[in-house]
This record gives sequence, structure tokens and C-alpha cells, in this order.
Amino acid sequence: MKVLDPCSEMLSGDVISGTTFGSNIEEGKRIFELKRELAVLVIDAIQSLYIPGSRINKIDREVRATIRSIIDIRIIAMKAGESSKDDLLGILLDSNYKEIKHGNKNSGLTIDEVIDECKLFYFAGQETTGILLAVWTMILLAQHTNWQERAREEVSQVFGHEKPESDGLNRLKIVNMILHEVLRLYPPAVGLGRMTHEETKLGDIKLPGGTFLRLQIMLMHHDRDIWGDDVNEFKPERFSEGVSKVTKGQTSYLPFGGGPQICVGLNFALLEAKMALVVILQHFCFDLSPSYSNAPHTIVTLQPQFGGHSVLRKL
Repeated sequence: MKVLDPCSEMLSGDVISGTTFGSNIEEGKRIFELKRELAVLVIDAIQSLYIPGSRINKIDREVRATIRSIIDIRIIAMKAGESSKDDLLGILLDSNYKEIKHGNKNSGLTIDEVIDECKLFYFAGQETTGILLAVWTMILLAQHTNWQERAREEVSQVFGHEKPESDGLNRLKIVNMILHEVLRLYPPAVGLGRMTHEETKLGDIKLPGGTFLRLQIMLMHHDRDIWGDDVNEFKPERFSEGVSKVTKGQTSYLPFGGGPQICVGLNFALLEAKMALVVILQHFCFDLSPSYSNAPHTIVTLQPQFGGHSVLRKL
């Protein structure tokens, strides 16, 4: 049986839908369709002089309207006395309701801000985790079956045939090393943009306010001076003593960004990836499909141009 990229996209999408809205993938299907269309438009705009402003705005309005309708249903239920659901939207709305109830009308988030938080979590979380787990991790473990077997043995020792739980996931050293190395070789975002709001000194360089900087994460993750001559090889053991040890304290490993604006979904994404990978390793062994061709390219995130086809065999 072959597993293709859409399978992983549906998996991470289902998790994100449940975590954000408490709904299943079918209820969030339209949002995913809009997300994919928006990604293509953004790349077209970056690579040409064409700026598809009207279409982008239309997509954004439809996404916001979809999320707003879900919020309206929740608010009606909360006013009717129903308890808030244990998902991102429920937590945000419950927090706002408590602030307003105590007279702090200006302390909570506006509805537009709630929509923005849900939209960001939905879009960014589904895209990055799907690409990390489903595509690049599966591809690399299919290419390096020795690491696939080592990971499966560790999973067997920790969980046996039982369902994965959080305490056990935290004890997975080999799986953790593998995911770190996957993120080094194929970071979801190949670059990171920042803008200075005032004159800033960067080493010996003075940057005036309004300067846009782009940090090339892919280049940093493949720098021989930092990682060694085997920089292009898949070697999870380089993370055996943690990230800070292998980077020698340098800020040179940024798959989720860094500093005050580091991705808020970092731990969530890694937890989701570990859990899904554990279940796959418990039930299947896998190899690359003969049709696979290694051709990374960027459509917002780093993806295999011709898909990440694998062949799964039930254990």
C-alpha cells in the first residue's frame, strides 16, 4: 500500500481541527482548500510582479467568515449555559468571558484577534507538522532503514503494543534525535524575516530603523563550519547530547525560529509528530516507492516537488 502526501495532510489537519475547534477534518475541509490556494498565490506573487490582491483578500474574507460562524455558534451555546469545550477556541472564548464577567472589558481579545489566533494555529500547525512527519521523516527513515529499525525497537521497549502516552513520548531519545535531524536537513521554513523598528547594532554593523533582514535557515543548517563535513548526511546521532552541544552554543539551529518570536506551536508540533510516528512504527515498516524523486522546493514550506511516496507493509 502506498501512502502519499495528502494522507499526512489529512492526519495533521484532523489533529489541528480537533485541537482548535473540536471538529473533524470534514468540517475544516474548506479552510484547508483555501489555505492551499492562498499558498500558491503567495508564491506566485513572490516570484513575479503579479500581485493577486483581490483574490487573496477574497480568500481571507471567506476563511474569517468560516471561523466566525464557528465562533458565533460557540458564543450562543456559552450564553445558554453550556460549558466551553477543551480546545483552543474554547480556551480563548472562556478566558474572554471570565474577563468580561469580572468587569475587565478591555483585557480580553477581540473577536477579530480570536479569529487571527485560530487562523494562525490552523494554517501554520497543519502545514509544518504534515510536512515534517509525513513527508521528510518518512522519506529519510525509508532511505535509512537502520534508523527506522532502531526507532521501532525503542518504541517497542517503551510502549510495546499499547497506545502512546505523553510520559512515554518524553522518554523517546532516538525518535527525538531523528526528528531533530529531519528538521535540520529539511526545515519547514527555509528563511526567517525580521524588520528593525529603530537603529540596531548587529555585531559591527549598524542597521537603520525599517531595515528588513532575512535569515537563511536552510544555509545555516547546511553550514560545514558549524555541522562538519558530513553536513549533508542524515546522522541523527549528532543530536545525541542535545541541540546546544552540537551547535556549540551558537544560534544556528532554527527550525521553528528563535528568540521572543519562536513558534508557539513548537512543542505541540513535535508531540503530534512523535505520536503519529510511534503509531506508524508499531504497525508498519516502510520503503521508498520506486517513483520517488528527491526534489525539495518551497511552496510556503519546504516540500518534495513530486511527492513523498512510500510503500507500507503491515508488521
